[in-house]
Amino acid sequence: MTTKVKKDISLVLIKPDGVQRSLVGDIINRFEKKGLKIKAMKMVVPTVEQCGSHYNKDDAWFTRKGEGIVADLQKDGLPVEKEAIEYGRDIIRTIVRYMTAGPVVALVLEGHAAPEVVTTLVGGTEPNTADIGTIRGDYTIDSFYMATIDNRAVRNLIHCSEDDAEAEREAVIWFNENEMMDYSTTSERILYDVSADGHWNS
Repeated sequence: MTTKVKKDISLVLIKPDGVQRSLVGDIINRFEKKGLKIKAMKMVVPTVEQCGSHYNKDDAWFTRKGEGIVADLQKDGLPVEKEAIEYGRDIIRTIVRYMTAGPVVALVLEGHAAPEVVTTLVGGTEPNTADIGTIRGDYTIDSFYMATIDNRAVRNLIHCSEDDAEAEREAVIWFNENEMMDYSTTSERILYDVSADGHWNS
C-alpha cells in the first residue's frame, strides 16, 4: 500500500526587481533543492486587471495597514497628510504600479505543505527584518519605512501564497488549467511513493 500524503500548491511570483537583478535561477534553485516541484511556470508582464484580482483587499485590511504607517510617521515626527485607510490603499496602488512595470516569473509549486514551506524559504515580508538564510533575508535590504517615504512598493523580490485557499484562488489568475503540468519527479518518488513496509514502489 502506498502512503497517501497530501500535496499542496503555492503560487509564487518573482517580482520585477528579482527579474531585473537576475535572481530568477537562484530563487528557483532554492525551491527545487527543498523538494518542491514546478507544476507551472511562465514569464509575463502583469496587467492592472490581474494585479487588481490578485491583491484583492478589503477596507479593514487597508485601515489596519494604514494605521501602522500613521504610527511610524508620528513616531518620526513626520506629517500625516491623509486618513489611515488612504495610506493603506496607497500600498496596493504602489504595488500595482511596481508589478506592471516589467516582467515577472510566475510559478505554481507543488509539495507537502507547500505554502508553509515556501513561506519559510522566502522569509518575512519586510526584507531588512527577514531572517538570514531566507531568500529575502539574503538578497535584499529594503524596508516598509523606506518604501513609504519614497511612495513606492517595498522591493522584496517575491510574492508567495499564505495558505492553501489563497494559493488556489491566486493560481487561476495567472494560469489556465492546461498550463498546469501533471508529471512525476525522482524527488516525488522518494518522498511520496513509498509502501507501508518502507520500500519504493516501482
